[in-house]
Amino acid sequence: MGTTQLESVPEPKYWHLKTVLSEALDSEFAVGEILPNERELAARFGVARATLRQALEQLELEGRLQRRRGVGTTVAPPRMGVDVGTGGQVWPGTADDGWQPVDCDLAQPPAAVAEALETGRDEPVHVVRRSRVTHGQTVAAELLYVPQSSVPELSAIDAPSGAARARAVLRELQRRELESQDRSVELGSARADDAKELDRLPGAPVLVVTTRFVAEGRTAALSVATYRADTCRLTFGATGDVEIHHGPERQAS
Repeated sequence: MGTTQLESVPEPKYWHLKTVLSEALDSEFAVGEILPNERELAARFGVARATLRQALEQLELEGRLQRRRGVGTTVAPPRMGVDVGTGGQVWPGTADDGWQPVDCDLAQPPAAVAEALETGRDEPVHVVRRSRVTHGQTVAAELLYVPQSSVPELSAIDAPSGAARARAVLRELQRRELESQDRSVELGSARADDAKELDRLPGAPVLVVTTRFVAEGRTAALSVATYRADTCRLTFGATGDVEIHHGPERQAS
């Protein structure tokens, strides 16, 4: 690594440093690589540590860097495009949807979910847990709520628990004819369980994508997917799919 001294520039020094650091990330570091400590970086670029921190914070906001507990500051992977288009209606669990089944339980859903599913508040539903991984890092976690009436042929004998049970629920759900689906997106804060799975601090910003799947005029399933806000950006294509963007685009749309 060479040494780059910052001369007098018309823009704030931290902003110019951010540009220089961004170029260094592209040319000298790989995704997931840990950056040198603040003292080394400040010495390399000839700036105060306060200026360096401002530049690093800006790069983190732009999704170029991630601060990981117990690890340090690492180079972030390209942002995942979360497509909120209206087309491409398909049941969850198709071969190329990018989600990995993790577990499945029969549990009582939150009151708001029970209302959306039109089930009794005390009626247990299948809760399928899935995760989305890119560059070896979990960037999204999903809870898919499926009423027992949506998968009446499901057998507890064939797949009693775990990821196999999750796949069985998804297979049975796909036997039904999907009439429509609608999706909403909101900015939220990571709950303790989401934060742990996504390797974020509780309260970190997340994108919450809620998708309602309709069959025979009723809500047959409800998905609540939580995406890391620092690794995702919204897109508005017509396919309705979620795509991984590996190109140079890193700014939030």
